[in-house]
Amino acid sequence: MGNKLEKINSRPAPYEFYTAKELWNDEYTSKQMLSCHLNGDVDISSRRFEFIDKSVEWIASAFNVNENTKIVDFGCGPGLYTHRLARKNAQVTGIDFSKRSIDYAKALAAKENLAINYINADYLEFDTDQRFDLILMIMCDYCALCPVQRKKIVQKYYTLLKPEGSVLLDVYSIVAYEAREEQSICEENLLDGFWAEGEYKGHLNTFKYEEDKVVLDKYTIIEPTRERTFYNWLKYFTHEELEKEFAEAGFKIEKFYSDVAGTPFDIKATEFAVIATK
Repeated sequence: MGNKLEKINSRPAPYEFYTAKELWNDEYTSKQMLSCHLNGDVDISSRRFEFIDKSVEWIASAFNVNENTKIVDFGCGPGLYTHRLARKNAQVTGIDFSKRSIDYAKALAAKENLAINYINADYLEFDTDQRFDLILMIMCDYCALCPVQRKKIVQKYYTLLKPEGSVLLDVYSIVAYEAREEQSICEENLLDGFWAEGEYKGHLNTFKYEEDKVVLDKYTIIEPTRERTFYNWLKYFTHEELEKEFAEAGFKIEKFYSDVAGTPFDIKATEFAVIATK
């Protein structure tokens, strides 16, 4: 028992383990994640629908979205942004490695007769001959990537954009990092049964990595017949640090905002958004 608890409570090296695909493609947890996406009253997997509506209106205006605008959404989920942008007549592509989310998005697009190109793939491996006017990565997905992955994705963005094309994404700020605290929790059916259909014991260990400004939420789920561990890494940024990562790939930072709905930048905000232009 002592060795098991030691393993559960052990602190891995930054980005030592990566389990995002397991989370999003597991039969049960993918269903739970989709349910969170589609709950428009909470900010969990996606933002509240009221905010998404506001955000899409701002994006359509800020980037002059029309029938000639080509947009790709990295990590599109069930299409909450892509559907709304397609209704603005944009030519939209959505990429996500959750088959459940993509299947839902495809079905909804067909029902509404929206010509959206949905791709079930790891966006880190995505490639196409198409070139886009606007690339989106929303809900702080960029923060879940390790430094090597972030470098790869920003270089990919640069390749996929048309001349003078733009990237819009949001990240968690250092203010949010300072508010996080290390913790160790053990509960029956942790997160109200989110992790498994039957009875289980859930351990949550939250670790902070001061040098990297990274937080890990490590979930160990113990069921009668199996034990699983999920690692949720989040990197927290200063605007100078984010600008540096994009500048190294050849981007110019046009402007910072407090969110992807165009709220003016506030240094005290827990999140911020950036427009980077090729």
